[in-house]
Amino acid sequence: MTRQRSSYEGVAVTVPVTVPYVRYSTHAAHWFIGQALRALVDQSGIAKDRIDGLTVSSFSLVPDTAVGVTQHLGLSPRWLDHIPTGGASGVMSLRRAARAVQSGDADVVACVAADTNHVDSFRLTLGSFSNFARDASYPYGSGGPNSIFALITANYMRTYGARREDFGRIAVAQRSNALKNPNALFKKPLALEEYLDARPISDPIHLFDCVMPCAGAEAFLVMREERARDLGLPHVLVRGAIERHNAYADDPVMVRGGWLVDRDELYAQAAAAPADIDFVQTYDDYPVIVMLQFEDLGFCDKGGGPAFVRSRTLTHDGDFPNNTSGGQLSAGQAGAAGGFLGMTEAIRQLTGAAGERAVPGAKLGLVTGFGMVTYDRCLCTGAVILEAAP
Repeated sequence: MTRQRSSYEGVAVTVPVTVPYVRYSTHAAHWFIGQALRALVDQSGIAKDRIDGLTVSSFSLVPDTAVGVTQHLGLSPRWLDHIPTGGASGVMSLRRAARAVQSGDADVVACVAADTNHVDSFRLTLGSFSNFARDASYPYGSGGPNSIFALITANYMRTYGARREDFGRIAVAQRSNALKNPNALFKKPLALEEYLDARPISDPIHLFDCVMPCAGAEAFLVMREERARDLGLPHVLVRGAIERHNAYADDPVMVRGGWLVDRDELYAQAAAAPADIDFVQTYDDYPVIVMLQFEDLGFCDKGGGPAFVRSRTLTHDGDFPNNTSGGQLSAGQAGAAGGFLGMTEAIRQLTGAAGERAVPGAKLGLVTGFGMVTYDRCLCTGAVILEAAP
């Protein structure tokens, strides 16, 4: 049976907000969520009591939930969602908010992701991230994402002939982009030689293959196109969106993600093809996952990622702009807000607010999500295609 295409016609995304990242903070996640909400109100001119929908994504908010945030911040939404999908939360927040707006369940939805980071919080988060994954892997001496993605990276290198230099091209290009992003934590250029000489973390992963945990927030508003236009808010339009969970569970080691299952549906919704995309914001917890997305989203064949990055320039002014903010590898990973980073950056690119790192003439951008690592892979994938408003 042929599945009916889902239209996101009439949905606008606007007011990209970044609460500046800091390496460590004594503020709780609630504080960062509050700062993001205040910025959404100030920058949109929409009164707080007119925001009648809310999505919240956070790891360090626990044991509180989204409903606790409404009391703490004085909101009274008629539509609410708590989305615990980590790096996939940006795409999934947008999808749910878009459907709420289309159905009339909410008029203005604030999508917010935030996390704090203090000296011990990252270790505690990893230790309690997934009890079944922890119990399955820790007895064997393998704990945390570095070991998991070292396994995935090594397998990919053996299977498809990738070299560390290939992953380095991704990291180096993103650092170049980050130097033009005032919100990025990394301000020093990164050379390929420096990438290759960096200390090992979990072979074959080295220092610059890993994101830096930090504290911060990302947010945006979702509403109908007519409302955004009437308010004079620079906005983008949703042309297609997909999500998938626990795809290819039988693969012994992850070499593909859920994007591959639904990518034809994504491009069909948008009436577009990979060649039409002007930039890509890939979720980048590790470079190997960026390379998998280039393949699974149809920009090259499976296993063609190494040759693809050798033949392309991935900087904002190159022939295949990727992670124009610097991505998490160079901007930082503010917990669940890392899943929103590509979304806020895409909105800025398509509304002329990206400054020095602008992709010339960009009209169509693709943003991905990837989250919830267990003992051998991530379970959640998603992607959205956004278009500049006429």
